[in-house]
Amino acid sequence: MKSSENKLKIGITCYPSLGGSGVIATELGKLLAEEGHEVHFITSSMPFRLGKYYPNIFFHEVEVNHYSVFRYPPYDLTLASRMAQVANREKLDILHVHYAVPHAICAYLAKQMIEHPIKIITTLHGTDITVLGYDQTLKDMIKFGIEKSDVVTAVSESLIKETVDLLQISRPIHKVYNFVDKRVYFKRDSKELRERLAPNGEKLIVHISNFRPVKRVMDVAKIFQQISTEINAKLVLIGEGPEFPKVCQWLTEHSLCDDAIYLGKQEDTSVILSQMDLMLLPSEQESFGLVALEAMACGVPVIASNAGGLPEVVVNGQSGYTFPIGAVDEMANAAITLLKDPILYETLAEEAIHMAKNKFCGHEILKDYENLYYSVLNDQVNLTES
Repeated sequence: MKSSENKLKIGITCYPSLGGSGVIATELGKLLAEEGHEVHFITSSMPFRLGKYYPNIFFHEVEVNHYSVFRYPPYDLTLASRMAQVANREKLDILHVHYAVPHAICAYLAKQMIEHPIKIITTLHGTDITVLGYDQTLKDMIKFGIEKSDVVTAVSESLIKETVDLLQISRPIHKVYNFVDKRVYFKRDSKELRERLAPNGEKLIVHISNFRPVKRVMDVAKIFQQISTEINAKLVLIGEGPEFPKVCQWLTEHSLCDDAIYLGKQEDTSVILSQMDLMLLPSEQESFGLVALEAMACGVPVIASNAGGLPEVVVNGQSGYTFPIGAVDEMANAAITLLKDPILYETLAEEAIHMAKNKFCGHEILKDYENLYYSVLNDQVNLTES
Protein backbone atom coordinates (compact mmCIF):
# COMPACT_ATOMS: atom_id res chain seq x y z
CA MET A 1 0.00 0.00 0.00
CA LYS A 2 1.22 3.48 -0.88
CA SER A 3 0.12 6.80 0.56
CA SER A 4 0.62 10.27 -0.88
CA GLU A 5 3.36 10.79 1.71
CA ASN A 6 5.46 8.03 0.16
CA LYS A 7 7.80 8.75 -2.71
CA LEU A 8 7.58 6.36 -5.60
CA LYS A 9 10.00 4.49 -7.83
CA ILE A 10 8.80 4.94 -11.38
CA GLY A 11 10.07 3.41 -14.60
CA ILE A 12 9.38 5.44 -17.75
CA THR A 13 9.62 4.08 -21.29
CA CYS A 14 9.15 6.28 -24.33
CA TYR A 15 10.62 6.99 -27.73
CA PRO A 16 13.60 9.18 -26.76
CA SER A 17 13.85 11.14 -30.00
CA LEU A 18 12.24 14.42 -31.05
CA GLY A 19 8.46 14.21 -30.85
CA GLY A 20 5.64 15.15 -28.53
CA SER A 21 5.40 11.84 -26.69
CA GLY A 22 9.10 11.75 -25.88
CA VAL A 23 9.06 15.39 -24.80
CA ILE A 24 6.13 14.90 -22.43
CA ALA A 25 7.50 11.66 -20.99
CA THR A 26 10.86 13.28 -20.30
CA GLU A 27 9.41 16.48 -18.87
CA LEU A 28 7.09 14.43 -16.65
CA GLY A 29 10.06 12.45 -15.37
CA LYS A 30 11.91 15.66 -14.53
CA LEU A 31 8.92 17.08 -12.64
CA LEU A 32 8.46 13.80 -10.75
CA ALA A 33 12.12 13.89 -9.76
CA GLU A 34 11.73 17.45 -8.48
CA GLU A 35 8.96 16.16 -6.20
CA GLY A 36 11.35 13.61 -4.73
CA HIS A 37 10.28 10.53 -6.67
CA GLU A 38 12.92 8.20 -8.10
CA VAL A 39 12.67 8.01 -11.88
CA HIS A 40 14.23 5.36 -14.11
CA PHE A 41 14.17 5.92 -17.88
CA ILE A 42 14.28 2.58 -19.71
CA THR A 43 14.82 3.58 -23.32
CA SER A 44 16.90 2.83 -26.40
CA SER A 45 18.93 6.02 -25.96
CA MET A 46 19.16 9.02 -23.66
CA PRO A 47 15.94 11.09 -23.94
CA PHE A 48 16.98 14.25 -25.78
CA ARG A 49 15.24 16.60 -23.32
CA LEU A 50 17.00 15.10 -20.29
CA GLY A 51 20.06 17.18 -20.95
CA LYS A 52 21.82 17.32 -17.59
CA TYR A 53 22.42 15.36 -14.39
CA TYR A 54 19.55 14.94 -11.95
CA PRO A 55 20.27 13.25 -8.59
CA ASN A 56 17.23 10.96 -8.65
CA ILE A 57 16.88 10.30 -12.37
CA PHE A 58 18.55 7.21 -13.80
CA PHE A 59 18.96 6.05 -17.38
CA HIS A 60 18.97 2.38 -18.37
CA GLU A 61 19.83 1.83 -22.03
CA VAL A 62 18.09 -0.87 -24.01
CA GLU A 63 20.81 -2.35 -26.21
CA VAL A 64 19.55 -4.65 -28.95
CA ASN A 65 22.02 -7.25 -30.17
CA HIS A 66 21.91 -8.67 -33.67
CA TYR A 67 21.53 -12.45 -33.72
CA SER A 68 21.71 -14.52 -36.88
CA VAL A 69 18.67 -16.52 -35.79
CA PHE A 70 16.51 -13.38 -35.94
CA ARG A 71 15.75 -11.71 -39.26
CA TYR A 72 15.20 -8.41 -37.38
CA PRO A 73 16.72 -7.22 -34.08
CA PRO A 74 14.37 -8.29 -31.22
CA TYR A 75 13.76 -4.81 -29.73
CA ASP A 76 10.45 -5.71 -28.09
CA LEU A 77 11.81 -8.76 -26.27
CA THR A 78 14.98 -6.94 -25.24
CA LEU A 79 12.96 -4.02 -23.90
CA ALA A 80 10.64 -6.30 -21.90
CA SER A 81 13.61 -8.10 -20.41
CA ARG A 82 15.32 -4.81 -19.53
CA MET A 83 12.14 -3.50 -17.90
CA ALA A 84 11.96 -6.62 -15.74
CA GLN A 85 15.64 -6.43 -14.79
CA VAL A 86 15.41 -2.80 -13.73
CA ALA A 87 12.11 -3.28 -11.91
CA ASN A 88 13.42 -6.26 -9.96
CA ARG A 89 16.71 -4.64 -9.02
CA GLU A 90 15.32 -1.19 -8.17
CA LYS A 91 11.99 -2.45 -6.76
CA LEU A 92 9.96 -0.17 -9.01
CA ASP A 93 6.37 0.59 -8.06
CA ILE A 94 5.16 1.61 -11.50
CA LEU A 95 6.05 1.20 -15.16
CA HIS A 96 4.70 4.25 -17.00
CA VAL A 97 4.90 3.59 -20.74
CA HIS A 98 4.15 6.00 -23.55
CA TYR A 99 2.53 4.34 -26.59
CA ALA A 100 0.48 1.17 -26.57
CA VAL A 101 2.62 -0.60 -29.16
CA PRO A 102 5.14 -1.81 -28.46
CA HIS A 103 5.63 -0.34 -24.99
CA ALA A 104 2.43 -1.46 -23.23
CA ILE A 105 2.91 -4.97 -24.60
CA CYS A 106 6.52 -5.01 -23.40
CA ALA A 107 5.44 -3.78 -19.96
CA TYR A 108 2.80 -6.51 -19.69
CA LEU A 109 5.37 -9.16 -20.61
CA ALA A 110 7.85 -7.68 -18.14
CA LYS A 111 5.20 -7.73 -15.40
CA GLN A 112 5.05 -11.51 -15.69
CA MET A 113 8.79 -11.66 -14.93
CA ILE A 114 8.85 -9.14 -12.08
CA GLU A 115 9.14 -10.65 -8.63
CA HIS A 116 7.01 -8.11 -6.75
CA PRO A 117 3.65 -6.39 -7.45
CA ILE A 118 3.91 -3.59 -9.99
CA LYS A 119 1.39 -1.46 -11.87
CA ILE A 120 1.40 -0.50 -15.56
CA ILE A 121 0.32 2.98 -16.65
CA THR A 122 -0.06 3.44 -20.41
CA THR A 123 -0.36 6.89 -21.99
CA LEU A 124 -1.76 7.09 -25.52
CA HIS A 125 -0.31 9.95 -27.54
CA GLY A 126 -1.95 9.57 -30.93
CA THR A 127 0.04 7.70 -33.55
CA ASP A 128 -0.52 4.40 -31.75
CA ILE A 129 -4.24 4.94 -32.40
CA THR A 130 -4.63 7.35 -35.33
CA VAL A 131 -2.17 5.45 -37.55
CA LEU A 132 -1.29 2.04 -36.09
CA GLY A 133 -4.82 1.45 -34.81
CA TYR A 134 -6.11 1.29 -38.39
CA ASP A 135 -3.61 -1.46 -39.29
CA GLN A 136 -5.49 -4.72 -39.05
CA THR A 137 -2.30 -6.61 -38.19
CA LEU A 138 -1.77 -4.43 -35.09
CA LYS A 139 -5.31 -3.51 -34.03
CA ASP A 140 -5.89 -6.47 -31.72
CA MET A 141 -2.41 -6.11 -30.21
CA ILE A 142 -3.04 -2.45 -29.38
CA LYS A 143 -6.38 -3.32 -27.78
CA PHE A 144 -4.70 -6.08 -25.76
CA GLY A 145 -2.02 -3.68 -24.49
CA ILE A 146 -4.65 -1.17 -23.43
CA GLU A 147 -6.82 -3.73 -21.69
CA LYS A 148 -3.91 -5.31 -19.81
CA SER A 149 -2.67 -1.98 -18.45
CA ASP A 150 -3.72 -1.07 -14.92
CA VAL A 151 -4.44 2.55 -15.89
CA VAL A 152 -4.72 4.11 -19.34
CA THR A 153 -4.52 7.83 -20.05
CA ALA A 154 -4.83 9.81 -23.27
CA VAL A 155 -3.77 13.34 -24.06
CA SER A 156 -7.12 14.66 -25.32
CA GLU A 157 -10.85 13.99 -25.29
CA SER A 158 -10.68 13.55 -29.05
CA LEU A 159 -8.12 10.77 -28.74
CA ILE A 160 -10.18 9.00 -26.10
CA LYS A 161 -13.23 9.03 -28.38
CA GLU A 162 -11.28 7.76 -31.38
CA THR A 163 -9.71 4.97 -29.29
CA VAL A 164 -13.06 3.84 -27.91
CA ASP A 165 -14.76 4.00 -31.31
CA LEU A 166 -11.97 2.29 -33.22
CA LEU A 167 -11.05 -0.46 -30.77
CA GLN A 168 -14.38 -0.86 -28.96
CA ILE A 169 -12.68 -0.27 -25.62
CA SER A 170 -15.01 -0.59 -22.63
CA ARG A 171 -12.52 0.20 -19.86
CA PRO A 172 -12.04 3.81 -18.69
CA ILE A 173 -9.42 6.00 -20.33
CA HIS A 174 -8.43 9.00 -18.24
CA LYS A 175 -7.87 12.34 -19.95
CA VAL A 176 -4.58 13.90 -18.84
CA TYR A 177 -3.56 16.76 -21.10
CA ASN A 178 -0.04 17.46 -22.28
CA PHE A 179 1.61 20.39 -20.55
CA VAL A 180 4.32 23.03 -20.60
CA ASP A 181 6.79 24.02 -17.92
CA LYS A 182 6.07 27.73 -17.50
CA ARG A 183 9.59 28.21 -16.15
CA VAL A 184 10.90 27.33 -19.61
CA TYR A 185 8.18 28.47 -22.01
CA PHE A 186 7.30 32.09 -21.38
CA LYS A 187 7.33 35.39 -23.24
CA ARG A 188 10.82 36.89 -23.26
CA ASP A 189 12.66 39.52 -25.25
CA SER A 190 15.71 38.75 -27.33
CA LYS A 191 16.47 41.84 -29.35
CA GLU A 192 19.55 40.29 -30.95
CA LEU A 193 17.68 37.19 -32.19
CA ARG A 194 14.67 39.18 -33.35
CA GLU A 195 16.84 41.56 -35.35
CA ARG A 196 18.75 38.67 -36.89
CA LEU A 197 15.55 36.92 -38.01
CA ALA A 198 13.62 40.07 -38.97
CA PRO A 199 16.16 42.80 -39.75
CA ASN A 200 13.53 44.99 -41.43
CA GLY A 201 10.83 44.57 -38.83
CA GLU A 202 9.09 41.69 -40.61
CA LYS A 203 6.35 39.69 -38.91
CA LEU A 204 7.61 36.18 -38.11
CA ILE A 205 5.34 33.25 -39.02
CA VAL A 206 6.49 29.90 -37.63
CA HIS A 207 5.75 26.27 -38.35
CA ILE A 208 7.26 23.40 -36.34
CA SER A 209 6.80 19.74 -37.24
CA ASN A 210 8.41 16.54 -38.48
CA PHE A 211 7.35 17.52 -42.02
CA ARG A 212 5.36 14.36 -42.65
CA PRO A 213 2.45 14.58 -45.15
CA VAL A 214 -0.04 14.60 -42.27
CA LYS A 215 1.30 18.01 -41.21
CA ARG A 216 0.16 19.57 -44.54
CA VAL A 217 3.24 21.75 -44.80
CA MET A 218 2.32 22.75 -48.35
CA ASP A 219 -0.74 24.45 -46.81
CA VAL A 220 1.67 26.38 -44.59
CA ALA A 221 3.54 27.62 -47.66
CA LYS A 222 0.32 28.61 -49.44
CA ILE A 223 -1.03 30.42 -46.39
CA PHE A 224 2.25 32.30 -46.07
CA GLN A 225 2.15 33.25 -49.74
CA GLN A 226 -1.18 35.01 -49.17
CA ILE A 227 0.05 36.65 -45.95
CA SER A 228 3.15 37.99 -47.73
CA THR A 229 1.04 39.83 -50.32
CA GLU A 230 -0.46 41.97 -47.54
CA ILE A 231 2.21 42.02 -44.83
CA ASN A 232 6.00 42.22 -44.74
CA ALA A 233 6.73 38.80 -43.23
CA LYS A 234 9.19 35.94 -42.92
CA LEU A 235 8.35 32.22 -42.72
CA VAL A 236 10.37 30.35 -40.07
CA LEU A 237 10.44 26.58 -40.57
CA ILE A 238 11.68 24.40 -37.71
CA GLY A 239 12.17 20.66 -38.12
CA GLU A 240 12.97 18.20 -40.89
CA GLY A 241 11.19 15.38 -42.66
CA PRO A 242 10.04 13.92 -45.98
CA GLU A 243 8.02 16.97 -47.09
CA PHE A 244 10.81 19.45 -46.36
CA PRO A 245 12.50 19.37 -49.81
CA LYS A 246 9.11 19.65 -51.49
CA VAL A 247 8.08 22.77 -49.59
CA CYS A 248 11.51 24.36 -50.13
CA GLN A 249 11.18 23.77 -53.87
CA TRP A 250 7.67 25.27 -53.88
CA LEU A 251 8.85 28.38 -52.04
CA THR A 252 11.71 28.78 -54.54
CA GLU A 253 9.38 28.38 -57.54
CA HIS A 254 7.06 31.06 -56.12
CA SER A 255 9.89 33.53 -55.41
CA LEU A 256 9.49 33.17 -51.65
CA CYS A 257 12.82 31.52 -50.86
CA ASP A 258 14.34 34.79 -49.64
CA ASP A 259 11.43 35.19 -47.23
CA ALA A 260 11.93 31.76 -45.65
CA ILE A 261 14.24 30.92 -42.75
CA TYR A 262 15.18 27.27 -42.27
CA LEU A 263 16.29 26.48 -38.71
CA GLY A 264 16.27 22.67 -38.94
CA LYS A 265 15.76 20.56 -35.82
CA GLN A 266 15.89 22.46 -32.55
CA GLU A 267 15.86 20.79 -29.14
CA ASP A 268 14.86 23.94 -27.25
CA THR A 269 12.51 26.28 -29.08
CA SER A 270 11.45 28.44 -26.12
CA VAL A 271 13.59 31.47 -26.96
CA ILE A 272 12.86 31.18 -30.70
CA LEU A 273 9.10 30.95 -30.14
CA SER A 274 9.17 34.08 -28.00
CA GLN A 275 10.30 36.08 -31.05
CA MET A 276 7.52 34.75 -33.30
CA ASP A 277 4.30 36.59 -34.14
CA LEU A 278 2.11 33.70 -35.31
CA MET A 279 2.16 29.91 -35.57
CA LEU A 280 0.58 27.94 -38.43
CA LEU A 281 -0.45 24.34 -37.73
CA PRO A 282 -2.89 23.17 -40.44
CA SER A 283 -2.40 19.46 -39.72
CA GLU A 284 -4.60 16.68 -41.00
CA GLN A 285 -4.20 14.84 -37.68
CA GLU A 286 -3.13 16.05 -34.25
CA SER A 287 -4.05 14.16 -31.09
CA PHE A 288 -3.08 17.24 -29.07
CA GLY A 289 -0.65 19.67 -30.72
CA LEU A 290 2.15 20.23 -28.23
CA VAL A 291 3.97 22.79 -30.39
CA ALA A 292 0.80 24.89 -30.43
CA LEU A 293 0.72 24.88 -26.64
CA GLU A 294 4.41 25.80 -26.43
CA ALA A 295 3.78 28.72 -28.78
CA MET A 296 0.80 29.88 -26.74
CA ALA A 297 2.87 29.81 -23.55
CA CYS A 298 5.27 32.22 -25.27
CA GLY A 299 2.44 34.59 -26.20
CA VAL A 300 2.11 33.46 -29.83
CA PRO A 301 -1.44 33.03 -31.21
CA VAL A 302 -1.99 29.91 -33.30
CA ILE A 303 -3.93 29.39 -36.51
CA ALA A 304 -4.66 25.70 -36.90
CA SER A 305 -6.96 23.12 -38.37
CA ASN A 306 -9.75 21.74 -36.21
CA ALA A 307 -8.31 18.23 -36.47
CA GLY A 308 -8.27 15.88 -33.48
CA GLY A 309 -7.42 17.51 -30.17
CA LEU A 310 -6.33 20.88 -31.59
CA PRO A 311 -9.62 22.65 -30.70
CA GLU A 312 -9.07 21.57 -27.08
CA VAL A 313 -5.76 23.44 -27.11
CA VAL A 314 -6.41 26.36 -29.47
CA VAL A 315 -9.76 27.84 -28.48
CA ASN A 316 -11.25 29.45 -31.58
CA GLY A 317 -11.42 33.21 -31.24
CA GLN A 318 -9.63 33.24 -27.88
CA SER A 319 -6.06 31.94 -28.16
CA GLY A 320 -6.09 31.66 -31.94
CA TYR A 321 -8.34 30.39 -34.71
CA THR A 322 -9.24 26.92 -35.97
CA PHE A 323 -10.62 26.06 -39.39
CA PRO A 324 -11.54 22.92 -41.35
CA ILE A 325 -8.63 20.91 -42.75
CA GLY A 326 -7.41 22.44 -46.02
CA ALA A 327 -9.12 25.83 -45.52
CA VAL A 328 -6.07 27.72 -46.77
CA ASP A 329 -7.89 30.92 -47.77
CA GLU A 330 -9.75 31.18 -44.47
CA MET A 331 -6.57 30.61 -42.47
CA ALA A 332 -4.68 33.20 -44.50
CA ASN A 333 -7.45 35.79 -44.12
CA ALA A 334 -7.56 35.23 -40.36
CA ALA A 335 -3.79 35.61 -40.13
CA ILE A 336 -3.81 38.85 -42.11
CA THR A 337 -6.65 40.30 -40.03
CA LEU A 338 -4.94 39.36 -36.78
CA LEU A 339 -1.54 40.72 -37.75
CA LYS A 340 -3.05 44.02 -38.94
CA ASP A 341 -5.05 44.61 -35.75
CA PRO A 342 -2.73 45.30 -32.76
CA ILE A 343 -5.57 45.38 -30.21
CA LEU A 344 -7.05 42.07 -31.39
CA TYR A 345 -3.58 40.56 -31.54
CA GLU A 346 -2.72 41.58 -27.98
CA THR A 347 -6.03 40.18 -26.71
CA LEU A 348 -5.39 36.76 -28.26
CA ALA A 349 -1.73 36.73 -27.21
CA GLU A 350 -2.61 37.43 -23.58
CA GLU A 351 -5.34 34.78 -23.58
CA ALA A 352 -2.90 32.27 -25.09
CA ILE A 353 -0.48 32.83 -22.21
CA HIS A 354 -3.30 32.65 -19.66
CA MET A 355 -4.58 29.31 -20.99
CA ALA A 356 -1.11 27.80 -21.17
CA LYS A 357 -0.27 28.81 -17.61
CA ASN A 358 -3.54 27.66 -16.11
CA LYS A 359 -5.24 24.88 -18.09
CA PHE A 360 -1.98 23.25 -19.19
CA CYS A 361 0.41 24.02 -16.33
CA GLY A 362 3.03 21.31 -15.82
CA HIS A 363 2.80 21.25 -12.04
CA GLU A 364 -0.99 20.90 -12.16
CA ILE A 365 -0.84 18.06 -14.70
CA LEU A 366 1.84 16.44 -12.53
CA LYS A 367 -0.71 16.26 -9.70
CA ASP A 368 -3.12 14.43 -12.02
CA TYR A 369 -0.50 11.79 -12.75
CA GLU A 370 0.52 11.49 -9.10
CA ASN A 371 -3.09 11.02 -8.07
CA LEU A 372 -3.46 8.22 -10.61
CA TYR A 373 -0.23 6.58 -9.41
CA TYR A 374 -1.26 6.58 -5.76
CA SER A 375 -4.83 5.54 -6.56
CA VAL A 376 -3.82 2.53 -8.65
CA LEU A 377 -1.27 1.43 -6.06
CA ASN A 378 -4.04 1.57 -3.45
CA ASP A 379 -6.51 -0.09 -5.87
CA GLN A 380 -8.69 3.01 -5.80
CA VAL A 381 -8.76 4.06 -9.46
CA ASN A 382 -12.30 4.83 -10.58
CA LEU A 383 -13.23 2.03 -12.95
CA THR A 384 -16.51 3.56 -14.13
CA GLU A 385 -15.55 7.01 -15.39
CA SER A 386 -12.96 8.29 -17.85
